[in-house]
Amino acid sequence: MWELNRLFSVDQIRQSFLDFFAERSSQIEPSASLIPVDPSILFTIAGMVPFKKMFLGLENKGYTRAASCQRCIRTNDLDNVGRTARHHTFFEMLGNFSFGDYFKPDAIRWGWEFITEVMKIDPARLWITIYTDDDEAYRIWKDEVGVSPGRIVRLGEEDNFWRMGETGPCGPCSEILIDLGEDRGCGKPTCAVGCDCDRFLELWNLVFTQYDCRADGMLSPLPMRNIDTGLGLERLASVIQGKDNNYEIDNILPIIEYTARLSNIRYKQDEASDVAWKVIADHVRAATFLISDGVFPANEGRGYVLRRLIRRAIQNGRKLGLKNLFLFQLVGVVVDLMKRAYPELVEKREHISQVVKSEEERFSETLEIGSAKVTELLDSLRAKNIDTIPGIEAFKLYDTYGFPLDLTREIAHDEDFKIDVAGFEQALAEQKTRARGATGFSHEEAENPEIYGTILTEIGPTEFLGYDNGSCRARLLRILHDNKEVSRLTEGQEGVLLLDRSPFYAESGGQRGDSGSLRGADSQVLITDVHKYGGGLFLHLGKVTHGIIDAGMDLTAEVDAGHRQATAVNHTATHLLQAALRKVLGNHIKQSGSLVTATRLRFDFTHPAALHERELKKVEELVNEWIRADSEVNVSETSYDEAVKSGALAFFGEKYDQVVRSVSVGEVSTELCGGTHCRRSGEIGLFKITSESGIAAGIRRIEGLAGYPAWQKSVEEEKILHGVSGLLGVSVHDLEEKVAKLLKEIKQKDKLLEELATRQALSAAGDLLDRVKPVNEVKCLMTIVEGVNAKQLRSVVDDLKNRLGSGLVLLFAPRDEGVAIVLGVTKDLTGRLNAGKLIAAAAQVLGGRGGGRPDFAQAGGKDKTKIPQAMEAVEELIKQS
Repeated sequence: MWELNRLFSVDQIRQSFLDFFAERSSQIEPSASLIPVDPSILFTIAGMVPFKKMFLGLENKGYTRAASCQRCIRTNDLDNVGRTARHHTFFEMLGNFSFGDYFKPDAIRWGWEFITEVMKIDPARLWITIYTDDDEAYRIWKDEVGVSPGRIVRLGEEDNFWRMGETGPCGPCSEILIDLGEDRGCGKPTCAVGCDCDRFLELWNLVFTQYDCRADGMLSPLPMRNIDTGLGLERLASVIQGKDNNYEIDNILPIIEYTARLSNIRYKQDEASDVAWKVIADHVRAATFLISDGVFPANEGRGYVLRRLIRRAIQNGRKLGLKNLFLFQLVGVVVDLMKRAYPELVEKREHISQVVKSEEERFSETLEIGSAKVTELLDSLRAKNIDTIPGIEAFKLYDTYGFPLDLTREIAHDEDFKIDVAGFEQALAEQKTRARGATGFSHEEAENPEIYGTILTEIGPTEFLGYDNGSCRARLLRILHDNKEVSRLTEGQEGVLLLDRSPFYAESGGQRGDSGSLRGADSQVLITDVHKYGGGLFLHLGKVTHGIIDAGMDLTAEVDAGHRQATAVNHTATHLLQAALRKVLGNHIKQSGSLVTATRLRFDFTHPAALHERELKKVEELVNEWIRADSEVNVSETSYDEAVKSGALAFFGEKYDQVVRSVSVGEVSTELCGGTHCRRSGEIGLFKITSESGIAAGIRRIEGLAGYPAWQKSVEEEKILHGVSGLLGVSVHDLEEKVAKLLKEIKQKDKLLEELATRQALSAAGDLLDRVKPVNEVKCLMTIVEGVNAKQLRSVVDDLKNRLGSGLVLLFAPRDEGVAIVLGVTKDLTGRLNAGKLIAAAAQVLGGRGGGRPDFAQAGGKDKTKIPQAMEAVEELIKQS
């Protein structure tokens, strides 16, 4: 191992840590995705998250020691990002872990050894904190490590005791801190370890999980004691490299410097600019890794967090004068800085850049539209003498126009308005409730997942036999009804049934669960769906259609074979669809979501633009060509590494074991997949694409049909074609030509009617000249016209301007939904009168907005009854000119 000094890079520090623990028999685990398997949290927020099941004793990976450098996302303190030296949304966490193996002595000794001997940090600068009652840790630090008692500080539960929840595993912590010097402190005489200032920086937190907290608050020793540690890589690098803050270490500062060159403002010349650069650097790092891990900008969940980070970065760029698209350019800088540790970023560089660029373009449109809507709203509230934006209005801006609350807040603040944030949050919560209600049946797992965690611990995972068997004998171990465990269900009751073994496929990987039945001697249960908890407990959702079932009964479990086969047909077709997309569009195509049911399929994938008709046709042709080839569908089990090395596609969001299941369709498709499939591709029969659309920046969706539904769709379309051809009196083959001819004739007639209407409007315009009156020596024609559209209105204004020679024309055209306004000023008067400003005054009176050139402008209004007042407003401005 190399000897480090203050100039060592982040890459070298990271590798040094992993090598240190590899030498101590630890399994070196690669960083898990930022998207955790654990559904209870939105992002991976700490190094221990991927090991949570091992800590709980629910999973055994074949080792008891591990170390990792885990990429993490935390967004609980966004406002401090860039304003302090240490806050980040994206960061890397070094950690070493023990699952019932080594405990406090080794964890403490190794932590000290790495910091002082490998990182070469002066022990005289280090301080230790322990939990107030942890005499064991105190003894180890003092007697075995040799730390002076005066540098070991006892702190209370808030600082030095860790809990996984209200109950369950917990234990004391011990932290290694570094004294950054008095000049970094608050200057108070009481400044010491535990002070909130920047002087004493926490480097490493060692958590000793040794107790089980019961519901009554009592702590009992755990049978298996664990070690969970977290060492912030950016913090450690700032100390090793002698930097005042994390943003100046070698894998972040280049992002700031690149942005500074784009903005032509030097770093460290202005505090506000420095904060903006730091926010941009942090957020583009977070965005790069989130998109790499399969997240895309959206209006909810993880996608909303990503969208907010991108937009906050863009907002800060505007503060630096970066009005054009710039953030996507920084993606390449991040990739180059991080590619040694995360080589997968290299192949995803263009895709990530494209997603960021698309979101930048979309945000530019949002800013333009949303800002106008906010201004319009503020004008309306100001007229009513209201200084607070109602929560429901702020929510409409967010929900309808995609305008984030924080942007509304900024504009409102500048205009001395407040926002009813509570009202906004209530409207948002109500929308989420409506969305949940629209999804249909909500099974007990979603309502009370804790009960399933307890049951899984007690009875273990369900044995799945469904790959080889459509039926089996199984024992009914547990029954849940109305979210509570019961001993029996009677006829007509619904519940969740837990078996020791099952032939039913549980919903996973986008494939819907099986349906079927459970049968006893005098009882029957209709199984409508099957879900999975914790990766192994199958939840059979069913209704007793005959008799009574009791926990402990032996039943025959039988899958609905037709439903299973129809689902398999769509699943195998989905694999072929992805293979075809990659062949037609390129290998950048990655699955980002899917749905496979017995009646249809849906496939979401990464691609920057809508597919052309010829591309869709080619994809569909390829899939059907491979179906006709009737290739064998082979399933094999290998190690994950071997499968990926052989070319099998693995997908974001899927949790893979050490041994994985690989599904191949002939020579055209190989994917890691746990779903059910056809035996041969020919069983699919037919495949049809029914739609292609965009669902987020850089994400496209194809929906399709396979098998019987595809044939049925073809029959329906053929019936429609024959019906239309019969109505038009031509054969199906001549239908396209006939429709094109008819459309051309209709277009020509529409054009003729438009010309006639315009001539009629112009003819009538001459009569309007009688209404011209002088205002401040300007000939003005202001009047209402009926029965003309916007295009005709413009033509009438131009004609009247020509007839006036010199003057102003202002026409109002009332409509059902409001009023259209057009104003024209002859060229000789544009130095004195501005059409855009004049029409804005008229529109404001009518509750609308508008603008345009000095010689011509358009607007819209809402209140038709105030047209006379609008004319007066324009006259007043002319008089002032």
